[in-house]
Amino acid sequence: MQSGKNAVESAKESAANVAASAKSGMDKTKATVQEKVERMTAHHPLEKEIATERKEQKIAEAELNKQQAREQNAAAKEAARMGTNVGGHTGYSAVGTGTTAYSATGATGQPTGHVTEGIAKTHPIGTHTGTGTGRTTTQDPSGGAPGYGTGGY
Repeated sequence: MQSGKNAVESAKESAANVAASAKSGMDKTKATVQEKVERMTAHHPLEKEIATERKEQKIAEAELNKQQAREQNAAAKEAARMGTNVGGHTGYSAVGTGTTAYSATGATGQPTGHVTEGIAKTHPIGTHTGTGTGRTTTQDPSGGAPGYGTGGY
């Protein structure tokens, strides 16, 4: 069973690392495109140089975020292997910020209901639990069929 748990944790880490790499690649591409636009609209050589420096800074930031995410994913994998909690939450992050924590706690920090570790509550897609208007936020205002939503969350 332990080797199965390790395999799952390795797969989670790998998936999170792929997501971090993809996000980093998208950020780098976005920085390159923005630089090209800024260079085309620049009127002075100094503006072109600033655009290039800005691009290089954004690329370095994207690479740093990717490395932080990889480190965090490795720490989360190790914590899951050891059965502990890292950074106030368990799970993996593709952005490397460590601020995405999901919990069933209220303002006191205590669970608001019965909590079973490792079990997440789910809601059917497209259900309405919000304003009582009888319409979901994704419903077509012309009276069409409701779309798929997040259940009001």
